[in-house]
This record gives sequence, structure tokens and C-alpha cells, in this order.
Amino acid sequence: MKNKFKFLIKQSLNKKIGTKWFKIANVIIAILLIGLFNIDKIITFFGGDFEDLTTIYVIDKLNVYDNFALDFNNKAKSLDMKNYQLEASLESIEQLTANLENDLNKVVLVIDSDNNNYLAGKIISYNEVGNITKELISSSLNNIKTQIVAEKNNLTAEEMMALTSPVNIEINTLNTNNTANKEYASVGIMLLFILPCFLLITLLVQMIGAEINDEKSTRSMEIIISNVPPKIHFLTKILSAILFVIIQGSLILCYALVAFLIRIVINGSLSLGKTELESLVQMIKTLGISSSLLKGIPIIIILFIFSFLAYAIISGVLASMTTSTEDFQQLQMPLMIILVLGYYLALMATTFEGSIFIKIASFIPMISFLLSPILFALGQVTLIELILTTGICGIFTFIIFKYGLRIYKVGILNYSAEKLWTKLFKSIKTKS
Repeated sequence: MKNKFKFLIKQSLNKKIGTKWFKIANVIIAILLIGLFNIDKIITFFGGDFEDLTTIYVIDKLNVYDNFALDFNNKAKSLDMKNYQLEASLESIEQLTANLENDLNKVVLVIDSDNNNYLAGKIISYNEVGNITKELISSSLNNIKTQIVAEKNNLTAEEMMALTSPVNIEINTLNTNNTANKEYASVGIMLLFILPCFLLITLLVQMIGAEINDEKSTRSMEIIISNVPPKIHFLTKILSAILFVIIQGSLILCYALVAFLIRIVINGSLSLGKTELESLVQMIKTLGISSSLLKGIPIIIILFIFSFLAYAIISGVLASMTTSTEDFQQLQMPLMIILVLGYYLALMATTFEGSIFIKIASFIPMISFLLSPILFALGQVTLIELILTTGICGIFTFIIFKYGLRIYKVGILNYSAEKLWTKLFKSIKTKS
């Protein structure tokens, strides 16, 4: 019997992994991930302007070019903007603007005096100048203006530095339960952990339904059941589907790591998204989320396993009662609605912090794996409550397997498409 069990799992995995569509799909996924992580380089390669050098010709009528260039370049460097080049020009405005149509990456900046505001700037370009460029120029000119005002009022170097230096702001937050920061952190947790699980469970449901429907439509189910008990067949479908999802998830993770490495090789660093990633990690550390997650990770993993098993069992039971893919799509609709409902409740967990409804919903099997980790990380449920949620999910999984197996035994050899729900409830009453 053990040999038959292993054989069926191997056959089921081969049906999923050994196909051309699986290989093609994974090649496409790998290419897309690598492309997304390096989209700026791809656009540049095909003629995009991510790295096009913008030359700013400065006509300086106030002899402040050096200070302006120093301030401008420092600001551009802080924003990791390396595609600017400043040049002081002695040519006239007419000479510089005559050929702007032939070179769209040239901008002319005129710095002149102003009786009312001490200083005025004029930007001349053939096409509209980007907002980032405008802000860099405007901010630097404002700093130069401050220096001009200070010099005209005979301020010392120390006074000028005190005038132009940024204001030190001390922030004291009395409410340590910072909702905004926790919401930001929870979104990060959703993207890193919950969203992949949501997508993998969706894939799991589809794979089990497709395989069982295929066996029933080709009548190969009759041959299989004549050689192995329905219980063994049911278990092999569940385990093989979960193994497939684990393999697919691991492959996607590997593709993402390869994409990261390729970007590091090309750029020398992860310039895109680095700041956001660092700030998210720092936020999680500051709020104490990392320490609480470490305590609950073993329980959360068990909760995920029970949830995957529950969805696999229910989708397998529903598929056994159908005779076509269309019927299975109809029967699985409530399952997908529950899954989507749990996902959106998890998104709203911080918006409605302390909501009794959401906390109660976190104990409900099928959606608890989406809600409980978020609530636990944000301190809205305790470790004991997380363990209780996992226990409820485990008991629920055992019950649906026990009664689901009864339905499965009746359904897999029943090719009638009439009164599916009636057959389902009659099967539950049937003794195993």
C-alpha cells in the first residue's frame, strides 16, 4: 500500500511539474521578476531616458554659480540623481536657446537680480521640465537667496550658518501605539508573507479541482479506485497538491533572489526600493514587531499548514462531486469569496484597530491564517490567543477531513450532474 501511495503522489506531481506549460510558465515568471527588478535598465537599453544626462547651462548675473552648483549637486546626490550636469555659460540667452530643439536634454537657467525678492530665476527649455528638476533648481535658488540676504545684512559666518541650517525638531509621541506606523508595517507584512500565501492557496484550489476533474472526465478514476482505497487516493491528491505549491513557491523565491543578485551585479547596489525596504525593516524593529513575530513564527507556520490542508480537503471534496470544470468553478465560488473576505479583513485590521468583529473573525478557520498573524504582530492578539486560533483550525481541519472523506468516497464514482448539493448532504450522513 505504501508503494501505491508513493506512486500516486509521484504520478500526480509529474502531471503538474512534468508538463510543458509548467516549464513555460516558470520561464515566463522568472523573466518577469528579473525584468521588474531591472526595469530601469531595460528601458534605458531600448532608448529610455532613465540615464539620459540633462545639462543645465547657467547664465549667472549675480556671481553665485559656485554656491548654487554646490547646493544643487548635494541635493541631487542625496536623491541618488546622477543624470545632471551643471555648466556656467558666458554665452547669451539667444545663443543658448537657439539649438534647444535639436537637443531636448538641455536646459537654460538664468540667475538674475530682483528688486523685490533679491533674486529671480528663469528656466528655458524646449519641452516641459520635469518636476524633480524644477524642485531641485527652486530649492537651491532659495538657499542662495538666503545667503544673499544674510550678506547684505552683514551677518557673520556663524550667523549665516545658524540662519541657513535646518531647524532641529524634537518629536515626542505620547501615544506609543502609533497607528500610522503600525499600518505601514502591517502592509509590509501583508506583502511579504500573507499575499504569497493567498496566491498559493488560490493555485492549490485550482490544481486539485483540475486534476480530479480530469481523472473523472477520462474515466481513469474507475481504474485507480479499483486498485487503491478512496482514502489513500484522497490523501495523495491533497499531499501532492501541497507539495506542488511548496515547490512552485520555492521556485518563485529563487527567481526573486536571482533578480536581486542580477540588480546588484548591474548597479553595485539595490538603488530602487532600498530606502523603502530599510525604512520598513527599521519600523518593524522600532515597533517591536520583529520580537513578537519571532515568538509566534512556529505557531503561525502550523496555522498556515492547517489552513492549506483545509483548503485542499474542501476543494478536493467539491471537485469529487462534479463532472466538469464548469461545475467545479461554480462550487468553489463560496470558497474563493471566503478567501477574499479574509484578505480584505486583514487589510483593514489596522484601520479599525481594536475592532471586536475583526478579532472574532481571526478565530474563524479558513480566514484565521490571514488575520491572526497581522493582529499578533501588531499586538492586538496575544500568543495564547494565537495558539487557540491554531488549535481551532486544527480541529476544523480534522472534522472536514473526516466528513469530507465520506463525500469523496461517494462522489468520485458518481457522474450525475443533477442536484449536487443534495448529493453532498446525503453523503455526509453516510457512515464511513
